[in-house]
Amino acid sequence: MTERLVRFGVAMEAPLLEEFDKVVERRGGTRSEAFRDLARAAILRARIEGPIDVMAVLTLVYDHHVRDLTEKLTELQHELGEDVRSTLHIHLDHDRCLEVIILRGRADELTRVAERLHALKGVKHGALEIITDVGGGAEPHRHSHAHGHSHAHPHGPGQAAAAGDSGPKKRRPKRR
Repeated sequence: MTERLVRFGVAMEAPLLEEFDKVVERRGGTRSEAFRDLARAAILRARIEGPIDVMAVLTLVYDHHVRDLTEKLTELQHELGEDVRSTLHIHLDHDRCLEVIILRGRADELTRVAERLHALKGVKHGALEIITDVGGGAEPHRHSHAHGHSHAHPHGPGQAAAAGDSGPKKRRPKRR
């Protein structure tokens, strides 16, 4: 079912509209689509200020030569405990590293920790992308794989024990 569209007028300065139209043209969309995207983003920002369950991707670029920085980054990640779902560490060059941290938890708590990480001396860039409407994840879902069996995958905190492999176990030979 499609939602009913409502027309309304917007007043803005001519130079601002010209710049906005350039953005719309680069995107290949329409003003209406761009305004809808802006409205959704504003609603999302308002939602994530509270204690709602979210997934988030935190990216940090930092100078690993800064004294005690890597220890501080690790310490703050340990504070998050099970909220840290996965991390990826990449050496960009001689001085800089990229850290990507996948998180799940309360939006307000994840935002607070991300701000602490961004503020550390030596962190050159930081961004937090929050994904809402992730649901409770109480039940794992199942799907088949091409190799002949299915898996249950948990999607909520503490669900790993509830997930089981319903198919036969296949062992791969060790490669030497």
